[in-house]
Amino acid sequence: MAKLSGPMLPPKSGGAPKQAVILLHGYGADGSDLIGLGHHWGPLLPDALFIAPNAPTPCGGNPFGFEWFPIGLDRGHTWAKGAPVAREVIVTFLNDLWGQTELRPKDTLLVGFSQGAMMALHVGLSLDEPVMGVVSFSGALIPPDGLEAGLRPKPPVALAHGDLDQVVDPDQSRLAATTLTALGYDVSYHRSAGTAHGISPDMLDFATAFMLAQTA
Repeated sequence: MAKLSGPMLPPKSGGAPKQAVILLHGYGADGSDLIGLGHHWGPLLPDALFIAPNAPTPCGGNPFGFEWFPIGLDRGHTWAKGAPVAREVIVTFLNDLWGQTELRPKDTLLVGFSQGAMMALHVGLSLDEPVMGVVSFSGALIPPDGLEAGLRPKPPVALAHGDLDQVVDPDQSRLAATTLTALGYDVSYHRSAGTAHGISPDMLDFATAFMLAQTA
């Protein structure tokens, strides 16, 4: 199984990390695309370790980037088929991290953009222990096994999406918010007016407030 690696920022405090923020990039990008969020959040979360692993597979649509899973014409099918495979790689990465540090799932925030947001949700809602929280920027819910049966812990979830997104339908996040709320999850949802496929300042502020609330 592929081992994940990518850019990392140590805690601003200079001490041992008390939290880990895992940043999962979008289709065709790499870890450097999101590690800048660590520079933004580092002063606010000085005890946090930020890691932005590259996805395990070179991207079929961009030879200079990576993908968590391929994208086909039938999105629903390729999402449902690809996410569980990528999940195993990410879970192995997380278990290695927790095994090498004193950090645990409860100290870990999963943050993703686009395809990385799909994986943050898919993984974060599938673990045996709850993570501190999951942040999805411009993503969608690919339900992991056991979700609707209520067999997994329920970490808090933040969903942010631009209303002009033409890459991932913004209604995917609205639907995820409705679905997870009905299943008893603590969900925060933000729809950004006039925003296409990206992370707008108001989406970033929304996520920041959510993360600070979890670490308080």
